Amino acid sequence: MKIDGIAYRSVWVEPADGWSVRIFDQTKLPWALDILRLTGVAQIAHAIKSMQVRGAPLIGAVAAYGIGLALRADASSEAMERDCAMLAETRPTAVNLRWAVERMLAVLRNTRPEHRVAVAYAEAGRIADEDVAQCEAIGRFGADLIADAAARKGGQRVNVLTHCNAGWLATVDWGTAIAPIYRAHERGIDVHVWVDETRPRNQGAALTAFELGGHGIAHTVIADNAGGHLMQHGEVDLVIVGTDRVTRTGDVANKIGTYLKALAARDNAVPFWVALPSTTIDWSIADGVADIPIEERSAAEVTHLTGRTASGELATIQVTAPGSPGANPAFDVTPARLVTGLITERGRCDASAEGLLSLFPERR
Repeated sequence: MKIDGIAYRSVWVEPADGWSVRIFDQTKLPWALDILRLTGVAQIAHAIKSMQVRGAPLIGAVAAYGIGLALRADASSEAMERDCAMLAETRPTAVNLRWAVERMLAVLRNTRPEHRVAVAYAEAGRIADEDVAQCEAIGRFGADLIADAAARKGGQRVNVLTHCNAGWLATVDWGTAIAPIYRAHERGIDVHVWVDETRPRNQGAALTAFELGGHGIAHTVIADNAGGHLMQHGEVDLVIVGTDRVTRTGDVANKIGTYLKALAARDNAVPFWVALPSTTIDWSIADGVADIPIEERSAAEVTHLTGRTASGELATIQVTAPGSPGANPAFDVTPARLVTGLITERGRCDASAEGLLSLFPERR
């Protein structure tokens, strides 16, 4: 995707030195385009934990490059296992992180220490390239849903509601839930996006709106609680969200507030679709509510807000009564029964064990 006409991925190796890792500091967007240069595994871990990078597919790819940085400092097996364990623990809910670390270890454990750095960078590059291809395919399969909605409306504008940020900033490129919107826009479909602000970190208002605006796609930022009202009045044709982990039975963990959107969509007969690469499927668990770990983040994300003042400066303010505590579960789980279907790089399917196995028969 492009910013000011320049094509970017969300993570890349610095061409000038061939080893340091570049990312956007997503905590500064949309107010500043700050490109960070990361040179060590501790910086990678901090970037993931502090959400300078976020989005399940992206943090997996960034962690893979982080292992390359770690091996530059110490390629011994003991250090490698320690650093990989540390990276895997930075964000507990998104399964792509664990998947990427385990994939890297599977290759590197069978590699002599003196060759590990080169092998790690090559494997991280493959992970990044595969993510781009998967997300591009998700966009193609998902755009057909928007085209179908446009056909039913006689070519009138299609209104899509999305939650959090599942665009190219959450992946290496293209995105998951936003990729179908990009594709539909390219096909000339009149599409408008209702962008949930997505409290408490406002990834929708800051990041999704930034992406859509840069791509010239019509959108409106709404309060998180407005989605049900819009559905009641026929202003939402379909919902498309991303996910950080999907169980083998189709339960979906995504940014907190997704479950409430699914309930409203079911009550108003609005299709509720979830877009994901297969790397986000956790084949080891069946019950999302019971078995998916939900990250509890700092209460300060709830009690305080950061934004740009009228003078152009960034400021953080408290929005709660002094002394009131805050709780901050970062994700919730939407049961498969509330999900119309899943959009993957292999096509669309029901949110069920059989639906997923129809696309991934090798998992039977």
